[in-house]
Amino acid sequence: MTKKQRYQFLIGYFTENFPEPQTELVYENPFQLLVAVVLSAQCTDKRVNLVTPALFEAFPTPQDLAKTTFDELFPYIKSISYPNNKTKHLIEAAKRLVEVYNSEVPSTIEELQTLQGVGRKTANVIVSVIYNQPAMAVDTHVFRVSHRLGLVGKKATTPLAVEKELVKYIPEELIPKAHHWLILHGRYICVARKPKCKTCALQEVCHYFNTEHEED
Repeated sequence: MTKKQRYQFLIGYFTENFPEPQTELVYENPFQLLVAVVLSAQCTDKRVNLVTPALFEAFPTPQDLAKTTFDELFPYIKSISYPNNKTKHLIEAAKRLVEVYNSEVPSTIEELQTLQGVGRKTANVIVSVIYNQPAMAVDTHVFRVSHRLGLVGKKATTPLAVEKELVKYIPEELIPKAHHWLILHGRYICVARKPKCKTCALQEVCHYFNTEHEED
């Protein structure tokens, strides 16, 4: 099977079975999604969603977050991974939103990456989910699933390399959806330690299943 055929199979399967995938982070506006994605780094969406309701009630706008202090914000996110750094990042990011971007979340990857705590992955999520741009955010799930399925080659050893290879083969209009397809597949089926190959509908085209994972 060629790589092109593998992509065609996967796109067909996901389009039919999961036509409208969505992020599992709960948010009501671009600012809330930005905060949630920053918090989700090396943390589960489930944990983030437990924290954000009280956080968003206390700090509903960039202005509210920008004028708070470390000691005021920290208690709201102390159960999140790396709370010290994320507390600092959120305050500084909010300040820049207010001072530079008129409290509006930027719509470009370059501008978003000028915000404290926002790397390329986070920026890609924002422009994809909020602005429906063809950006492919590569987190640990997307990285793992892309390699296991055989969507990218062994030389794609960095998130950026994986991103570039994925967007080369996925139609531009489907990239925002494909990001969620791969994340959710990695989160619930192609899990890190013991992938659920027996219940996976992608066995036919999966490089991992057909070459590295031998079924009894």
